[in-house]
Amino acid sequence: MSALTRNEAHTRARLLDVHRYTVTLDLTGGDDTFDSTTVIRFAARTAGDTFVELKPDELRSAHLDGRPLDPAALTGNRLALTGLTEGPHELRVDTRMRYSRTGEGLHRFTDPADGETYVYTQMFMDDIQRVFAAFDQPDLKAVFTFTVTAPAHWTVLANGITRRTGTRDGDGAGIWTSSPTPVISTYLAAVAAGPWHSIRTEHAGLPFGIHCRKSLAPHLDADAEEILSITTACYDRYHEKFTEPYPFDSYDQAFVPEFNAGAMENPGLVTFRDEFVFRSAVTDSERQRRGMVIAHEMAHMWFGDLVTLRWWDDIWLNESFAEYMGYQTLAEATRFTGTWTEFGMERKPWGYDADQRPSTHPVAPDADAVPDTDSALLNFDGISYAKGASALRQLVAWLGEKDFLAGINTHFERHKFANASLADFVDSLAAHTDRDVHAWADAWLRTTGIDTLTPRIEESHGGWTLTVDHHGTRPHHIAVGLYDRDPDGTLAARGPLTLDVPSDEVLSADGPRPALLVLNDGDLGYAKVRLDDTSVETALRNLSAIPDPLTRAVVWNSLRDMVRDGELEPAAYLATAEAHLPDEPDLAIVQGVLAFARRHIADRYLAPDERTAALTALTATARALLRRTEDGTDPGMRLAAVRALIDSATQPDTLTAWLDEDTVPGGPELDPELRWRILARLSALGAVGESDIDAALAADPSATGEEGAARCRAALPTAEAKAAAWTRLFHDDSLSNYLFTATAQGFWQPEQADLVRDYVPRFYPEATALATRRGPAIAEAAARHAFPVHAIDPGHLEAGRACLADPDLTPRLRRGLVDQLDDLARALRIRTPNHPTTA
Repeated sequence: MSALTRNEAHTRARLLDVHRYTVTLDLTGGDDTFDSTTVIRFAARTAGDTFVELKPDELRSAHLDGRPLDPAALTGNRLALTGLTEGPHELRVDTRMRYSRTGEGLHRFTDPADGETYVYTQMFMDDIQRVFAAFDQPDLKAVFTFTVTAPAHWTVLANGITRRTGTRDGDGAGIWTSSPTPVISTYLAAVAAGPWHSIRTEHAGLPFGIHCRKSLAPHLDADAEEILSITTACYDRYHEKFTEPYPFDSYDQAFVPEFNAGAMENPGLVTFRDEFVFRSAVTDSERQRRGMVIAHEMAHMWFGDLVTLRWWDDIWLNESFAEYMGYQTLAEATRFTGTWTEFGMERKPWGYDADQRPSTHPVAPDADAVPDTDSALLNFDGISYAKGASALRQLVAWLGEKDFLAGINTHFERHKFANASLADFVDSLAAHTDRDVHAWADAWLRTTGIDTLTPRIEESHGGWTLTVDHHGTRPHHIAVGLYDRDPDGTLAARGPLTLDVPSDEVLSADGPRPALLVLNDGDLGYAKVRLDDTSVETALRNLSAIPDPLTRAVVWNSLRDMVRDGELEPAAYLATAEAHLPDEPDLAIVQGVLAFARRHIADRYLAPDERTAALTALTATARALLRRTEDGTDPGMRLAAVRALIDSATQPDTLTAWLDEDTVPGGPELDPELRWRILARLSALGAVGESDIDAALAADPSATGEEGAARCRAALPTAEAKAAAWTRLFHDDSLSNYLFTATAQGFWQPEQADLVRDYVPRFYPEATALATRRGPAIAEAAARHAFPVHAIDPGHLEAGRACLADPDLTPRLRRGLVDQLDDLARALRIRTPNHPTTA
């Protein structure tokens, strides 16, 4: 299949003006395929030739202006349209399409809990071609209308309001029609069908709805008030920020099964992964994260849907803005006021890590760097989301929110229902400020890498001075936090300083130097910050005494970066966590520190003979948190502690007792998530067997239960279990995307290094073949979840680097391997700093 190139898209956009898609889908034809008929009305500006894209199971017929086209002329995913004359045209394409099991195109899922079936589209990038024929590029916007025939008891959702307009004779199948959309890009068209459980309301004169599969109905009902209140509060807040009103006729949110991303911003029909319908107890930070995704996707209704990128080099115009607006607006409009602490602990490190890999790229790369859709797909990463949002947060700090919002609203007014580029956006900003936003954009959006800011403090007679060493190229407008240690060990803040970097300015002050000096206090910047020696000592001893959670997040991230850069021993980070997390009140900080300590330090950065001691330290920290939360006043923190103890257990006794008693002493009682988490850890430790997993699945025969069972079976420490799991992963192409991921997550266990050693070299050729057969979604899952992350040795690194020379690697797999191998090299440098293969 051919990836669309930027030059081809530019040529086609000059030739065509696409008006309308009328799409007819029949979803009653069986488990494997569906019928799809598309009528495209378009005009040619001049005489010429072009092509339409589709990936059918069978192309039955195609007619251009009533003239039949030869189905055999379909080459890959392209059907040539030759001899176009200037003026209007109509293309009719009749196909049989294949359902997806990987979350791409029209995904079909049968719920094991009740046997009901659901389908939904994910049209992103080039996956619309798996559903119907299209001129598939973002700057050929058109009106979409769907007519869908579905089983009688199903409901059909689409971008526009849908109505059941008929019943088919014979089988009673329902015929549903959607209202026409405004002009939108092809990748934003959407349909979802099945026996949905729906909750509908009205707000601001528009119909709003939330939907999930029937087996999740009680859980959606329990959270419906929270979900809808966040939705409507964000909707109202965006209308206070933006002068352009919401541009579509309804707002549905469908929580769908086996969804690859967090959510997708289809206008009028946002799709979410249905793990956001919580079956089990969750922490408040998980509720906040769901709220952020709701706010993020709603921001896309303006950033991406109303005004859409012209080509994929400007994906940041979609994702960076939605990321920034999601966190900011949730904090402004709802009870979740600590969003930026979570961003600092969870999302920002994602951006920092991505920006230090060989695969880094500018937030807004040059168009030539994104020559086709295959390369564009690789840029949906920590750069486009977390770094881009951080850059916008820094822009607001530098520019001021009033001028920033004025520029945004000018951008919407100029480009609504059309397409725009970075240059267009910067011009809109420039209309409202005297600051040089073009230079700012060049420095922040066109460059790669992360700056490092290091304080230099000199004490003199009766005072001290501060200068900042700036390793990098970007300007920074930051706060400097100054903290003094009180006699009781707490830290008290002096008034913060504001600093522009780079600068020749030397800040000076009378009196003693602060015990702790924090650059980028408040986390409005995007840079690695270092602590001076005195501040490092204070942080290691008094970190939990810092009064503001955002400041603590900045300091924790500084320590994290020092570990990754070989400037702080991993054991020192663990000791700091053990000393301060028991007193840490912010859940996002606790979860972020524990995750880094477990997944990176214990599992990768420490030598195998040091791992048990590290896990023991983490379980001790978790037990301290459990003791702190015995009074029941912080159930979220207690749940986080229980999860951490389960994941880090080195012996099965405690977990077995919890499982037998179906509760943690003092609470919580075990729910499905905790039972499967315990069983997965016991599986890895060899304390349970197949019969225990079978019994657990019989008790929880849900989709989540099937995933839990797959994860547990793959984790069992036997040669037979590993062989069976490997076959399912790499040779059984019937596994859905979620079952593939669950099996991969269970397979590699640090405790089982000897057992799986022979699979490490097998991964590369077999993953290469798998990615070629099964496509980008499974390629990404293989690189992310099936990669042998715990095999930290030079031979593995050499084998991986040799694989990168394989010309058969698909782009998505190659990018995933580049990132994993860079992380592997970093882990080796931390373990053995002078080893030559880690350079």
